[in-house]
Amino acid sequence: MLGILAGFVAAVLLLIVVNWILSSKPVSLHGKHVLITGGSSGIGKFLAIEAAKAGASLTLLARNQERLSEAKSEVEPYLTPKQRIVCVSVDLSKDYHQVEHAFRQAEEILGPVFMLVNAAGASVSERFDETPVDDFRRLMEANYLSAVYATRAVLPEMKRAGGGRVVFLSSQAGQLGVYGYAAYSASKFALRGFAEVLQMEAKPYGVAVTLSFPPDTDTPGFRKELEMGKPKETLLISDTSGVFAPDHVARVLLRDALRGRFLSYIGLDGFLLATVTCGVAPVSSLLEVVVQVLTMGLFRIVSLFYLSSFDRIVSKCLKERMEDEKKR
Repeated sequence: MLGILAGFVAAVLLLIVVNWILSSKPVSLHGKHVLITGGSSGIGKFLAIEAAKAGASLTLLARNQERLSEAKSEVEPYLTPKQRIVCVSVDLSKDYHQVEHAFRQAEEILGPVFMLVNAAGASVSERFDETPVDDFRRLMEANYLSAVYATRAVLPEMKRAGGGRVVFLSSQAGQLGVYGYAAYSASKFALRGFAEVLQMEAKPYGVAVTLSFPPDTDTPGFRKELEMGKPKETLLISDTSGVFAPDHVARVLLRDALRGRFLSYIGLDGFLLATVTCGVAPVSSLLEVVVQVLTMGLFRIVSLFYLSSFDRIVSKCLKERMEDEKKR
C-alpha cells in the first residue's frame, strides 16, 4: 500500500515538473514599465528588485514617502542607466481620482504600464467578536478596494495595447478561513472573485491575470502582527506552514506572472491548497488540469486531517483559557 502511495506521489511530482517545463514561455520585462502598489516594503519591494533585474523600469506606490525613498535606494543598484524608477506617495484605498492621477503621473514619465502588481495591503489578527468593527471596513479598503482602484486605472490602456499583466497578492488565508482572521480572510477572499471576473473580461485583449497566495512571509507587516499579538490559536495554526523569505516569494510570483499562470502558490502546502480550492478557476495548461484531477481526491482527504488538527488546536486553547480563568 505504501509503495502504491509513494508511486502515486512520485508520478504527481513528475507531472508538476513537466508542467512547469512545458508551460508557456515567459514574456520579457526588458524596457517595460512595472508598477507596484505597496512597493515600499515587504514582498512589493522584493518584487521591485526582481523586476529591476529583469530589465524593467519601475513605479513604486505607497503612502509613506520616507519608506518609498528607502525602497528606491535599495532598488537602484539593480538598475542599468537605461532603466528608471519613480516613487509616488498616495493613499490607494480612499479616493479613486487621486489614484488615477498618481498613475497618470507615472505614465507620463515611464510610459504605459505593462505589469501592475497589487501588493498593497494590511492585516489584523483578532477573534471576530474582539475585532473593532472599523477594522472590517479598513481591511476591505486596504486589501480589496486598493486593488480595484489600481486595476481600473491601468486596464483600459492595457486593453488598447493588446497585452499586459495584472497581479493580485491574496494570501493562503484567502483560500482557507483561519482562526483570528475574520476581517483579513474576508478581504483576501474578495480578491479571488475579482481576479476571476477580470481574467474572463481581459483575456480576449491579451491581458493575463495572476492571483498569488503567499504563505506567512518574513516582512515588516508580518513582524508587526507578531508584536501586536496574535491569538495563540492563530500562531499555532500558522506554524504548520512555516515562514518564507520575501525574496523567494517574489521570485516565484514574478515567474508565474510572466508565464501567464492564473494561480500562483509557494511550497507543497501552497500546491495542496491551490489544488483542493481550485474550483472552476482558469487553468494555464492541459497538464495543470491532469494534475488537479489526479490529486483532488487525495488532497481533499489530506485537507480534512489539517482541519481536524486545527480544530484540536482551537479546542485545546479554549480549554486552557477556561482553566486559567478558574484559577484567577
